[in-house]
Amino acid sequence: MPPTERERFERTVLPHLRAAYNLARWLTRNGQDAEDVVQEAYLRAMRFFAGFRGGDGKAWLLTIVRNTTYDAWKRAGPAGLTVGLDEDTPEVEDDALGPEDLLLQEASRQALMEALEALPVELREALVLRELEGLSYKEMAEVSQIPIGTVMSRLARGRKRLRRCLEERSRGGTA
Repeated sequence: MPPTERERFERTVLPHLRAAYNLARWLTRNGQDAEDVVQEAYLRAMRFFAGFRGGDGKAWLLTIVRNTTYDAWKRAGPAGLTVGLDEDTPEVEDDALGPEDLLLQEASRQALMEALEALPVELREALVLRELEGLSYKEMAEVSQIPIGTVMSRLARGRKRLRRCLEERSRGGTA
């Protein structure tokens, strides 16, 4: 990679290292695996950076991180794959308190992390991309390679299940 191209790569991609690790950590549920995924994703990003035509470097990198994670799961066999969601069932968000409000009012940080980790990967991924990384629905659709409607559905489902889990924990139950 020529020096000017390397500098452009560093300016575009390196600032998003924390976001890359954050997504990989929540998807893999393991710090060491997340580090491996991020390292491989950065190597892929460097290799294919000449094809990057501008735009949002964060969304581009997170797409690579996500794909790298899923590729690792495919190589690992059925143990690394998750059960698919029923995409035909529409979910409607209600006006009840959101997960953030519940966190502030009732749940500890640890309870929130445990509840988020307990979610299926598709729902966890949607919540991490939106709530922790601040991606738009359009960016989430690009990263996840799914339609915006599916992004919205997964986000609504994830919020609902997270809310339910936190409510159960606050009542002393287990989720």
